[in-house]
Amino acid sequence: AALLSLRCDEAAVEEAADLALCQVNADRQEGYVLSLYRIVSAREQPQEITGSVFYLILDVVDTECHVRSKKLWKNCNTRPAHSTVYGQCKAIIYINQARNIAHLNTYECTLQPVPRRYIWSVCPDCPADDSPDKTEYLGAAVQSLAKFNAESEQTHYFSVLNVTRALMQWVIGPAYFVEFLIQETSCSKDDTVADISMCEPLPPEKIGFCKGSVVNSRVEQFVTISCEIYSQQDPATEEENQEAHQ
Repeated sequence: AALLSLRCDEAAVEEAADLALCQVNADRQEGYVLSLYRIVSAREQPQEITGSVFYLILDVVDTECHVRSKKLWKNCNTRPAHSTVYGQCKAIIYINQARNIAHLNTYECTLQPVPRRYIWSVCPDCPADDSPDKTEYLGAAVQSLAKFNAESEQTHYFSVLNVTRALMQWVIGPAYFVEFLIQETSCSKDDTVADISMCEPLPPEKIGFCKGSVVNSRVEQFVTISCEIYSQQDPATEEENQEAHQ
């Protein structure tokens, strides 16, 4: 069948891009939900019987939602320009509207943060993403999670699974901002636990995603934390409901 070039603002192309990106996000296990920034190109190959295969190139940006949340990209906030990760996805998707079929055949995404030199040339005071593997960021995650463990109504302690994003900025002193995954442990909050990192994960795994900060000054320390918990036992998410419909 002929390979047709399509206009990127056609309704069928926009729908194909949405379906493809939703399935790309559903397949990814690490990182953040990708949001559509721009459709670069679209080609359609009509099939002999029914339906079409779409060949798409999509410019994308990451959002504030972790892929473990299973949220749709349209329901996620994009990041400020200085901390956005940009990328491009190439996707091949078969769509048969008559039979409500949308099958992602294959995809490949390449992501890249904005270079620091560009951020600092535009906004010298803006913090830039740093390596989340540094010990100071793990320490900030552990410290902010301790606040969550103390204040939440969860029955078990949660431990840090891994730091997914980190940056440092001088405010009234060194300030560390971290995003990280957490997991429920077998240690009950009724018990006193000296080192939560030694607690075994509690199956079936219950994963959460947190944003925390530790701001230091000469006289005191300010700690913030906010977390979402994603249970594997939860009812079908909006992403899964959409896939079931497709």
